[in-house]
Amino acid sequence: MGLFRAIPAEEEPQAGRPLADRMRPRTLDEFLGQEELLGPGKPLRTQIERDDLNSMLLWGPPGCGKTTLARIVAQSTRSEFIPFSAVLAGIKEIKDVMAQAERARRYGRRTIVFVDEVHRFNRAQQDAFLPHVEAGNILLIGATTENPSFEVIAPLLSRMKVYVLRALTEDQIVELLRRALKDEERGLGKERIEISEQILDRIAVPANGDARAAYNTLEALVLGTAPDAGGQRVVTEARLEDVLQKKLLPYDKAGEEHFNLISALHKSVRNSDPDAALYWLARMLESGEDPLYIARRMVRMASEDIGLAEPGALAVMLAAKEAFEFLGPPEGNLALGQAAVYLSLAPKSNAVYTAYGAVQKDLQNTIAEPVPLHLRNAVTGLMGHFGYGKGYQYAHNAEEKVTDMTCLPESLSGRTYYKPTDQGFEARIRQRLEEIRRIQKKASA
Repeated sequence: MGLFRAIPAEEEPQAGRPLADRMRPRTLDEFLGQEELLGPGKPLRTQIERDDLNSMLLWGPPGCGKTTLARIVAQSTRSEFIPFSAVLAGIKEIKDVMAQAERARRYGRRTIVFVDEVHRFNRAQQDAFLPHVEAGNILLIGATTENPSFEVIAPLLSRMKVYVLRALTEDQIVELLRRALKDEERGLGKERIEISEQILDRIAVPANGDARAAYNTLEALVLGTAPDAGGQRVVTEARLEDVLQKKLLPYDKAGEEHFNLISALHKSVRNSDPDAALYWLARMLESGEDPLYIARRMVRMASEDIGLAEPGALAVMLAAKEAFEFLGPPEGNLALGQAAVYLSLAPKSNAVYTAYGAVQKDLQNTIAEPVPLHLRNAVTGLMGHFGYGKGYQYAHNAEEKVTDMTCLPESLSGRTYYKPTDQGFEARIRQRLEEIRRIQKKASA
């Protein structure tokens, strides 16, 4: 394997290369996203610009810019640059490259080795890099979609700085598509294309933060649209459906349909209808709604409509949110679906929701009285002198662990906010509350 010379952008042949490859950023200024790492003045950007790098590991999802960033390093460095695929290379190839790097170092030249999908290397292959990284024969840049804590051996990992790259946002994906449509040198700017912003949004959603996937969809969409009599390619949603091989559901994340659908989901859960809840949930997810927005609304349902009738509902919903963040779509959608069915079938109570609303109303309509003296802590002698803590009854000293001490402000004494229902677990809470009130009544007699 010979040493690789990074080809300047102006020398790169364009014919036959996919749009995603042609549109790779060539400089840090063209690079979109990862501002926390590559923004002006950020340490990694400064190191690249100064050609003063250490071995590093780029960890992030597909299409977020790991390989592109390595290529930018290749364009800006004065070192020899060798791209390496963990899929294709074995121990022999690694040793050959390391021997070339060691010879280059003797002549005062540094070698940067870029290893894509480094997590695919087994332990023996990773061990082969270790002495050369340690000796400074090479500067190693690895890229991985997997957690390096589990996939990269500890000795190698300890000698590399790990940088976490994040999936691109939908807005960033749309901006990249706009660039491709305008760029006459590398993109589709020479084509006469009519395409709406809504279609660009629809391309960005299923890309799920992967710029490569979005570019591939756009290229297939444009090339699959025949020019009309005037030579213009008019891209339609129907053509996008053909490319994606799925129906595009009508949806506007910022408009009325957004609120109509979340309302339908909420009311289906409240009405204990799991089939309708699943339908509205899937319709939102498949239309491109932000899954975490739906999860937040479902957490609200667990408190507002189920409450203490099934205390576990809130935990189930939070676990579903965590599972979605761990898995991502489409597998994570099942966790949200499971939670939607659970919330629908759970016993319902809005007692806490109603009680909290009643408290809010009293806060608006009554004066904010001071905390009663018997509920205050006398942390100093002076506070004790002024009556702090006087009359406080320690519940654990009572035979039944309940006293008749009032804990509300005087003007609200006797006010009842929480009125548990007879649904689910709340029926037991209701019995316990009635028992507490009997004890208090007996103690005050």
